[in-house]
Amino acid sequence: MKNIAADVRFISGVLLAHLLMYFTFQDKSIFWYIFSAALLLLISYSIIMEEVEDKAPFRTFITYGALSGFLLYGIFWVGYSLFDILSLPFVNQIDKLYGRFSPSLIWHYIVLILIIIPGEEVFWRGFVQKRLMKHTTVKLSIILSSILYSSVHFYSGYWMLALAALIAGLFWGWLYAWKRSVPLVIVSHLIFDLFMFVLFPFN
Repeated sequence: MKNIAADVRFISGVLLAHLLMYFTFQDKSIFWYIFSAALLLLISYSIIMEEVEDKAPFRTFITYGALSGFLLYGIFWVGYSLFDILSLPFVNQIDKLYGRFSPSLIWHYIVLILIIIPGEEVFWRGFVQKRLMKHTTVKLSIILSSILYSSVHFYSGYWMLALAALIAGLFWGWLYAWKRSVPLVIVSHLIFDLFMFVLFPFN
């Protein structure tokens, strides 16, 4: 664990992510502009500091990525349905999240697919988790990287978004540790977002 604190690349990357995400969530009117720019910077930082890992064949990462993305959406759908059935107040916050952060213009969807989804996986799994795996056990690296991934979402002002990021982070972290393939988790994230924002949104 002491080696993590001495890992300048790791610490600098996490601090950079917090700084960028803090500014990303400050102004709704320019959210998608800043979010796109932030992820481009994090992608650049990641590929300079750490080699992108892909140990899964093409057919494997497409198949496992698609199935896992659908599975994760199913988990979230079950959770949302329980909240709705029990009339928990969390449902209102979910509606507000969709209203504030969902893509609404064509270019939002384009940058979501080409920049934001790949950027999050390249940085949080391909850089943060991979460097943690050098200093800790696989299990601990999944937990720590997921907590860090979740933490930047608190700047949104919605704890439900941070909770969703934690659950998704644990899922994708485990998937990455299992197959050691960034493209696989990118496909999984893409399928999940496709269902969440385009095909069957929760609002």
